[in-house]
Parts: sequence; C-alpha cells; structure tokens
Amino acid sequence: MKTFKKLALFSALFVSGIAGPTLLSLTPISDIGIVYAETKTKRVPALREKVYSQLARAQKLADDGDVQAGLEALDSIKDRSSSMNSYEIAMMHNFYGFIYYNENKLDDAINSFELVVAEEGIPESLRLSTTFSLAQLAMANSNYRKVSQYLDDWDKINNRPIPESYYTLRGQVHYQLKEYKKALGYVNSVISLSESKGDVPKENWLVLQRALYYSLNQPKDVVAVLEKMVDLYNKPNYWVQLAGMYGEVGEEKKQLAIFEAADQQGFVKSRSEHMQLAQVYMFNGLSYKAALVLQRGQESKVVENNAKNNAFIAEALVQSKEDERAIVFFERASEQSEHGNFDQRLAEIYINLELFDEAADAARSALDKGELTFEANAYVALGMAQYNLTNFDASILAFEQAEKHKKSSRLAKQWIKYVKKEKLHAETLKQALL
Repeated sequence: MKTFKKLALFSALFVSGIAGPTLLSLTPISDIGIVYAETKTKRVPALREKVYSQLARAQKLADDGDVQAGLEALDSIKDRSSSMNSYEIAMMHNFYGFIYYNENKLDDAINSFELVVAEEGIPESLRLSTTFSLAQLAMANSNYRKVSQYLDDWDKINNRPIPESYYTLRGQVHYQLKEYKKALGYVNSVISLSESKGDVPKENWLVLQRALYYSLNQPKDVVAVLEKMVDLYNKPNYWVQLAGMYGEVGEEKKQLAIFEAADQQGFVKSRSEHMQLAQVYMFNGLSYKAALVLQRGQESKVVENNAKNNAFIAEALVQSKEDERAIVFFERASEQSEHGNFDQRLAEIYINLELFDEAADAARSALDKGELTFEANAYVALGMAQYNLTNFDASILAFEQAEKHKKSSRLAKQWIKYVKKEKLHAETLKQALL
C-alpha cells in the first residue's frame, strides 16, 4: 500500500509542475526616454542627442512590430560605434538584447547583455539590473551553472535591499542542480520574509518548498506545506497530494478524511486519482466504496474497462459480501483475459451462491483456458460442484487431480474420503429402496 501511495504522490507532485524556470520579465531599463533622462542626473558619459534619437527610432520600429527594421537601425548605429562613448555603446547592446529577447533568441540576447555589462562607463543600476537579467535568461536557457555565476556577480555589486525574485531564482537554480539544502534555505527565507510582513506567500514559492522537502525525504514537512497550500489556494491537486502524504506519514484516518472531502468537492477526476482513492478505501476496510469509485470511473470513461480493473471491482464486492454483484465483473475480466484465473474465481463465487451447475461450468472453463496461478483451486471447486450435483465419480476424479498439488493435497484427501462415503451411502439407500 505504501509503495502505491508513494508512486502516486511522486507522479502528482511532478506532473503538476514544480516551479519551473519561468522568465517573467527582464529588469534592465528598456525605455530610451528613461535612459536619456538618467544621463542628466548621474555621473556617466553623456548619451548625446544624436545617438538618443537613433536609438529611439530603432526602439519604435521594433515596438511597432518591424523587428528587422529595428535591428537594421541598430546595425547602422553599430557601424559608427567607434565615435560613441561607453554608455552609448552599452545602451545600443541593451536594445539589441531586448529585441532578441522579445524574439525568443535567448543566446543572442545573452550575448548582447554581456556586452552591456562589459562596458565600464554605465550606471550601477544598469549593471545590477542587466546582470540579474542575465541570470534570468540563463535560467530560461537551462544553463544553471551560468545562473549561479551571474548571481555571484550580482552579489558583488549589489548594495540595495535584496528583492524576492533573487531568493526564488537562487532557490530554483539550486533545485535544478540538486543542491536541495541550499535551495531550501533561499525558499524558506523568502517565505519567512513575506509572512513577517503579513503577506500571503506566493504559490510558486510553496510549490518549490514542497518539492524540496520531498526531495530531502522530509515527509512531515511536505505535509505542513501542503496543509498551507490547501488552506491558501484550495486547488484539487493539493487536496489529493495532501491525502497521499498523510498516508506516507502513517496518518491513514486523515488520509481517508481528506480524500473523501476532495471527492465530495469533485476534485477526484483523473484515472490515477480514482485508483488511489479506491486503494485508500480498501486499505481502510471500505471495500464497497472502493468498488463504487472504480465503477464510477469506468462509467465516466476515466478508468479503463479492462480485466485488471474489473477484477479489482469484483474482489472489492466479494469482500463487501456482494457476491451476486461481483459476478458480472468477473465475467468481464474473464472475457478480457487469456488465462482462466477469473473463471476459477467465478466458480468459487457460484459455489458460495449454491449455483453448482454454473460453478462446474466455470471451473471447467478455467481449466480449459489454463495458465492458472493456483490450478488446484479450480479442481477443488469442480469437485465441490460435482459433489453437490451428486456426480460423485466426477467429484472424486476432480479431487484426485487436486490431490497432486502439495498445497491442496490434504484437503483433497479429506474430500475424496467424504465423497466416497457419501457415494456408498447413496448407493446403499438406493438399494434399500428397490
């Protein structure tokens, strides 16, 4: 049971996504008007009117959708870069970078922004924001070592309060590098900072925190995070994951309660969720509910109508003392299988219901199909059916076959002795009535 729960949870955690590297925005100044105004107040080389107007023209062309024309305008500026100062050159590369970024040419964007920070005469604010953008771009490009390198460079020049995005980016990259303890430190920091201000932690922070605790094999902490996620965001997959984790930490009653609550809210939708809920019901001795869950899944076409699932429903119904309802599901399982195991189970069910002709037919069908896990059981069922049909010789023959199997040998011998005695008694009675 625990293996099933762990596999189901693992799938749920990662299929739903774990704070993957998303590039929400780039932070360098990208509006040429702001750039031009900045040169009036900061000790940087001047951005001359002529260069400003040319950059503004290139930006407008790109903003209006003519990317190629914007790049050509920048190229014409680049051809005269020998007469430009370091700040003007940096801003030219900055706008190359934004155009490439908007076109999803991440390698070209990275190369352009690296040329920005390579220039000496630029404001520290631009150096800071561009270095951080390089880390974001490297993350989007799955170049995780470069992300750490850029963030280290950012650390060396930053003298401002650390933004939340820094902590989350650090957490993401260390997660991708499988440096889970380092990642957790950054994620816990940003969550604590947010909560200390009375704010609600961002959902993707909790998603990453949950994944990190799971990767570090700290299931109780995973439970605590999921409880918070259920409370704050109330999403179906969080309810199901929380149920799975309660099972992981041995809180089966809570697991059942949460799973039932999730189901009542319509949150149990997928095949795996139906299967997991059915397993939870079975584990808690609620076999009838387990059968109903899979039946419902089959009716909605979420759970496959196959031999394995039909056999599960049938066995759950048998455990619920619903033998008659189990028959149709064993019959379906039998039709969908090459082996005779489900026919054997049918024979046993028919005997319990005292339907001995049907039991004998099902036992013979099981033996004809073959590939039985416990062949002796089919012979025992056949022997019992034949005995109850007063076919004593056929019953003895069946039990003699069962006797050849070690596990059923003792039982078969007892039945053979009993059937022979009953046969003799029946013959004696018959003679007496003649």
